[in-house]
Amino acid sequence: MRVALLVPGPFDTISGGYAYDRRMIAGLRAALHTVDVIALAGQHPVADAAARAAAREVWNNLPGDALPVIDGLGLPAFDGLDLTRAVGIIHHPTSLETSQDEHTRAAQKTVERRLMRTLARVIVPSPLTGEQLARDFDVDPARIRVVMPGTDAAPRCAGSGLACCHVLAIGTLIPRKGHDALLRALARLFDLDWRLTIVGSAAADPVHAHGLVALAEELGIAGRVRFAGEVVDAALEALWQSADIFALATHWEGYGMAIAEALKRGLPVAITAGGAAGALVPPEAGVVCPPGDLEQLSKALRRLIFSRELRAYLAENAWQAGQDLPSWDDQSRAFTAALI
Repeated sequence: MRVALLVPGPFDTISGGYAYDRRMIAGLRAALHTVDVIALAGQHPVADAAARAAAREVWNNLPGDALPVIDGLGLPAFDGLDLTRAVGIIHHPTSLETSQDEHTRAAQKTVERRLMRTLARVIVPSPLTGEQLARDFDVDPARIRVVMPGTDAAPRCAGSGLACCHVLAIGTLIPRKGHDALLRALARLFDLDWRLTIVGSAAADPVHAHGLVALAEELGIAGRVRFAGEVVDAALEALWQSADIFALATHWEGYGMAIAEALKRGLPVAITAGGAAGALVPPEAGVVCPPGDLEQLSKALRRLIFSRELRAYLAENAWQAGQDLPSWDDQSRAFTAALI
C-alpha cells in the first residue's frame, strides 16, 4: 500500500496530533508500506489563499496509486475538491478551537461538515469524537473508525519528594487547553505550598501565551509558575518524574494524550472533562471536573495538594489504569487496518 499523508508543515511540530500522525506513519513503514509525507504550506486550520493553493497543487499532483490521508488540521484547505477517495484523520474538529470568534467557528464548521461527509473514511482517536462527528457533522457512522493513540512503556513517577507539591501541566499555549483556568484555580490556594510547571509551545498563539504570563503576574503567583516552553525527551521525562500531580483544565480533547501519559506513569490527575478527556480517568485515579468550573477544580487541587495520602492512593490506581492502555504497536496495526 502507498499512502500520501497531507498535513500542515512542519511535520515535526510538537503536539498530540502530530505525535499521533508520526507514530502511525512509523507503524506503516515498519509494516513495509510506502508513505509520502507532504507538508502543506499556508495558514491552517482557517485556510488562507496560500493554504488553499498549496492543497490544490498537492492534490492535483498525487500519484495515482497513492491513498490520500488528510490530517484534519489541514482539511479545510481542500474545500472545493473531490475527496471521495481520501481518508481523514480528525483529532478533533478545528471549529471547536475557542480562540476563534463565533462567526469564524460557524463558517469553519460548515466547511468541515461539507468535507467530512465526502471522505471515504474518517479515523478518530476516541468513540466520543466519532459520536460527535456523526451527530454534529453528519458523518455516516459506517465510515468512522476509532483508533485510539497508544502509549510507550514508561517508568513510574517518583514524585518531587519535597514538601512543596509539584503540579505539571502539558499542552500548547492556546485557549482550548485552559491554562488560564488552571492558573486561576491554583491562585485560590495561596495558603498551600505548590509550584506549577506548564510545558507547551507559545508559537500557535503568541498573544494568548503572553497573556498567560501576564495573568500569573496579575494573580500574584508568577513566582510559583514556570512556563517551560517545548520540552522533549530526557528533559520532559525529568519533569514527569519530579511531578506530584498532573493537571489540565482543557475545554476539549479528542482524546487526551498527555492525560494518558500521566496515567501510564502512575501520576494522579486533576482535569476537566472537556471532550473525551474525562473518559480516560477512572474515578479512583484522579478528579474530573466540569470545564470552566474554577471552584470545583480549585477544591479538587486543594485536596490533592494537601494530602500525600490521597495522592498515594490515586497514584496507585492511576498506575494500574495506565498499564491497561494500548501500545503504539497495537494501535499502528489498527490504524493500518482502518485504511484498508
